[in-house]
Amino acid sequence: MKRVKHFYLLLFFLMPAMLNAQKEKIDQNMMKKIRTEGLENSRVMDIAFQLTDVNGPRVTNSIGQMKAAHYVQRQLADWGLENSRLDEWGDFGKGWDLEKSYVAMTAPWYRSFSAYPKVWTDGTDGPQSGHVLLVSAKDSAALEGYRGRLKGKVLIIDNLIDYKQSFKPDASRWTDEQLKEMANWKPTPPDTAAMRQRMEQFRRRGGFGGFNVLANLKKMAQEEGALLLLSTGARNHDGTVFVQQAGPYKLSDPANFPEVALGLEDYNMIVRLLRADIPVKMDMDIQTSFRTNDTKGYNVIAEIPGTDKNLKDQVVMLGGHLDSWQGANGATDNAAGSAVMMEAVRILKALGVQPRRTIRIALWTGEEQGLMGSRGYVTKTFGDRRTMQLVQPNHDNFSVYFNLDNGTGRIRGVYMQGNEEAGKIFSQWLVPFHDLDAKTITLQNTGGTDHLSFDAIGLPGFQFIQDEVEYDTRTHHSNMDSYDHLVADDLKQAATIVAAFVYNAAMRDQKIPRKEMPQAGANRFPF
Repeated sequence: MKRVKHFYLLLFFLMPAMLNAQKEKIDQNMMKKIRTEGLENSRVMDIAFQLTDVNGPRVTNSIGQMKAAHYVQRQLADWGLENSRLDEWGDFGKGWDLEKSYVAMTAPWYRSFSAYPKVWTDGTDGPQSGHVLLVSAKDSAALEGYRGRLKGKVLIIDNLIDYKQSFKPDASRWTDEQLKEMANWKPTPPDTAAMRQRMEQFRRRGGFGGFNVLANLKKMAQEEGALLLLSTGARNHDGTVFVQQAGPYKLSDPANFPEVALGLEDYNMIVRLLRADIPVKMDMDIQTSFRTNDTKGYNVIAEIPGTDKNLKDQVVMLGGHLDSWQGANGATDNAAGSAVMMEAVRILKALGVQPRRTIRIALWTGEEQGLMGSRGYVTKTFGDRRTMQLVQPNHDNFSVYFNLDNGTGRIRGVYMQGNEEAGKIFSQWLVPFHDLDAKTITLQNTGGTDHLSFDAIGLPGFQFIQDEVEYDTRTHHSNMDSYDHLVADDLKQAATIVAAFVYNAAMRDQKIPRKEMPQAGANRFPF
């Protein structure tokens, strides 16, 4: 009994220390300084202007992407970051640039189309004119009936897209109820059988839009000397056209057959006219160029060196992807995230922060082709996710990576990627920003962006929860993704919170807690 009594007495005196160990040390004075600099002296929109209007679209290895990368490199160096550089991450492929695009219907009447060439397509070899051919083949066998008929023709697949009026607003923010549901989310075992079934259906998909029919049509069109392929999708309406790539881009791959994306209203009009046996004629002049002198991919990296002799070799990272698609100039995807991360390190430099750990910013390329830049960097710097062979001491010295890539919306919290212990820390870091509507911690993961490259090798990597605004409805990968769709106050708020998170991670005594290491060869989807 005496020993038990001594045990409870000891526990009584230790309890305050144990509770205090769970409480984060937050420099409230520094939080106020970060808020003032980030919200009142922001330069985030100036940075976004440079990345978008000044440099244009930033398809990986394009002229615009390389111009933007050199701007970032120079700007980070001018702010006083060290070792600002373009860092090679591996082989990518051909760069592609659009030099001219004109597509119009000239019969039965004239209409100039908002038509957007897909990336890595060839040009039309000068101005061309031709009639449109309606391709009604349902499978590859039926497609053979069109052999010998494609020369000099513009091709369109016989598929009317049903336009459905939407009465929902284009722009939205997370509601309190939705955020509460995120915060209360609990993981459940994945239905792997259902996932495998969906993937198999995806691979075997045929008919209109199916890979086999479309690939065979393009091949036949190339062989027979067709002029152009028209395409669309159910989301391409009311002036918004979503447009990405037409095919492969490796140095050994041939140029893809010329293909343009139209709004469904124009596409449907052409199909209806042809179904009514009314001839449709078009003029077109598309000029593209390929960059093949350097097929490597490059990220932009820079650092604020650590100052603590015991912690300076440890690294806190922040980043987003610099590359974009070509329909506009990639403002919300992802000049927004890149500008926010640049503004975050500018804030810290402006305040003269001397971090204990090294702070490293990285702006990635090749993200749109499968997280290529971040994965290449992580593989060479920290370890190979396929074999789980680690690069030491880099892997051990890593603390955390913060990512931003969900549009222009303000930060509402953090997706924790299942890392419950880190969530306990981040929830305290958010307290000074509750008045800015950033409160939510969820164990949920969000996919499709560069934090996954770190998580796959057992390193803490996180994407912030952001208001969706009009990301999925209007701007993501579309011709609407331009500077005017950025929300300045949201980006200021996001940069302020990121700067605070990076500061706290760089100054705390311990690294951010890690989850259990993944197994080598684990089945992980590419996004």
